Amino acid sequence: MFYIGNHLSASKGYLAMGEMAVKLGANTFAFFTRNPRGGKAKAIDEKDVERYLDFAKKNKIGTLVAHAPYTMNLCAAKEEIRKFSIEMIADDLRRMEYTPGNYYNFHPGSHVGQGAEEGIRLIADALNQVLEEAKNTTVLLETMAGKGSEVGRSFEEIREIIDRVELADRLGVCFDTCHVWDGGYDIVGHLDDVLDEFDNVIGLERLKAVHFNDSMNTCGAHKDRHQKIGQGKIGAEAMRRVACHPALAGKPFILETPNDDAGYAAEIAQIKEWTKEGETV
Repeated sequence: MFYIGNHLSASKGYLAMGEMAVKLGANTFAFFTRNPRGGKAKAIDEKDVERYLDFAKKNKIGTLVAHAPYTMNLCAAKEEIRKFSIEMIADDLRRMEYTPGNYYNFHPGSHVGQGAEEGIRLIADALNQVLEEAKNTTVLLETMAGKGSEVGRSFEEIREIIDRVELADRLGVCFDTCHVWDGGYDIVGHLDDVLDEFDNVIGLERLKAVHFNDSMNTCGAHKDRHQKIGQGKIGAEAMRRVACHPALAGKPFILETPNDDAGYAAEIAQIKEWTKEGETV
C-alpha cells in the first residue's frame, strides 16, 4: 500500500482532517499539534477522536505524521526557551496517546552559536527527559537543510543524537527530500547511494516517514525553500524515483509543497499514478 497525504489544519479536529484527507484523495496526513508558531494547544475532544478512529479504520487511513511547532527548540541557547520547549514536547507526546501508533515529527533544533556538539547534547538530554511519555508514539527526528545553526544537517548528526538517547527504540527519522537535497545529498543523480549512506550511518529501519517536497535551490544550497513537485531543482523524474523506491515502500509520504487544496489533490493523484506505474515496471 502506498500512503500519500499533506499537511491539514487541525482547527476543526481529527474527524474533519480525516474527511478532508479522503476528499483530496489521500490516505494519510500531517498536522501541527498546536499553532506552528507556538502557543497553547487546543483541548482534545475525546468524542472527536473516537469518531476519527472509526472513520480512519473504515477508510484505511495509514499512520499519521504529527508535527511539532516551529518555535520548539530543544537546544536553544536560552534556558527558558529550552524549558518551554521540553514542556511543549512532553505535553504533545501525552496528547499523542489519544491516537496511538502514530508519529510525532520535530525539527531537532538550532544551536544558536553554541556549536553542533553542544546542540546535539542538549537535544538528547531533552529527549531523555520526555520519551517516557511516548509509550505508543514514535518520535521522528527530521533531516534538515543546514540553514543557519540547524542541527540535523547530516545523517551523522542525527545518528549522534540517537546514540545518546536511552529509549532510542522510540526514535525514528523523517526523510525530507527538499532538506536532504539542500543539505548536499544528491538524490537526483545518486538516490541509491544516498539511501545506502543513510542505511550505513543511521539504518533504514529507522526511516519511518518521508516529507515529499521539491526544492527551489541547487543541491547543497542549505536554504530550505520548498517547491511544488516537478517544478523545482529536484524535478519530476527524480521525485518519481523517490516515490517508487523499494526502500521507501509503505512509508507515509507527506507533501509540504506551496499549494492550495486543488494543488494538493493534483499532486496526490500524480504521485499515486507514478507508484501504480512503478508496480508494473
